[in-house]
Amino acid sequence: MNGDGPNPSLRRRLGSLRGSDSTSAGGDPSLRWGDDWGVSRRVLLGGTVAAGVATALPAFAQSAAPLAYRPIWPGNAPGGERVTEAEQEIPRSATGPKDDTAFLHVRTPTMTHIAPAKPNGAAILLIPGGGYLRVAIGNGARALLQFFADRGYHAYLLKYRLPGDPWAAGPDAPLQDAQRALRLIKAEAKGYGVALDRIGVMGFSAGGHLAAMLAYRGDSTYPAMDVADSQPLGVRAAGLLYPVALMGVDGTHRGSQDQLIGKNPTPDRALRARTDARITTASPPTFIAHAIDDRVVPVDNGLALLAALRRAKVPAEAYLPEIGGHGFGVTSEGQPAAWTALFFEWAKRHGL
Repeated sequence: MNGDGPNPSLRRRLGSLRGSDSTSAGGDPSLRWGDDWGVSRRVLLGGTVAAGVATALPAFAQSAAPLAYRPIWPGNAPGGERVTEAEQEIPRSATGPKDDTAFLHVRTPTMTHIAPAKPNGAAILLIPGGGYLRVAIGNGARALLQFFADRGYHAYLLKYRLPGDPWAAGPDAPLQDAQRALRLIKAEAKGYGVALDRIGVMGFSAGGHLAAMLAYRGDSTYPAMDVADSQPLGVRAAGLLYPVALMGVDGTHRGSQDQLIGKNPTPDRALRARTDARITTASPPTFIAHAIDDRVVPVDNGLALLAALRRAKVPAEAYLPEIGGHGFGVTSEGQPAAWTALFFEWAKRHGL
């Protein structure tokens, strides 16, 4: 893939990142996801971020695969005048593998892109979780990008700002990044042969909350920065994996709520932050996967979304396995997990 892409003016500061390890993600039985999203618990790909880099790069971004990485904003992200904490990449566990990392205090939101060898004319934006306290990326993210690229999708990964830092947009700071990323994808879609009406979003855990807000809210959350921001919002379809949805009620993932809207939000503030409350008859078709035994984000969240979609008569499909916990993966015993076949069949049916 050409690192400059089809439109250099929209890809300022883009880097093509290469390393020495060519490990393939396909069929790897280790791709069982962590508590936040598809992060492997062992090293899948070589390459780590060198110490002292001013803008932290995702650890997987130095693999040998043709990945293109870029900041999403022209210059600094908006509304950061009071943000002082430095962005950090940290291990998610003191005893885990060194590549299993997360980002705190994100200052430079980024998007990483992998182009498929055999494109199907569609694209998908992938949004990791982390309870809105961190953005859990790690080398397993590279595997998920490859998983979608192998199936013909231009796959994009978003690293977004966090609401606990004093961004002027407050809880909308992550959504600003998601909306900007979607518009960048649409702005370059023609050059990649991607149809504007075949762009979807998939989010995991707290990233599922952000993906749902991107899918269900049609109001722009920031002023236009450049020509890319003339692109409309809206996605063809949304995939929500063990998503955070509820706020201020039983079943709420308290960590996400605390970071997003505080420990004791007013009922009105909590309602505005609920993604099931944002669903209308104009919402896009939605696929939900949520294990009944999820102890991190209760299945009540996925069920609330499904009920709201049904009330609005929005096409929806749900995979609700009895056993799976939080963060089940794209593979099981070396084969694609059950939900993936259901998702791709459903996506094809709905034009994604």
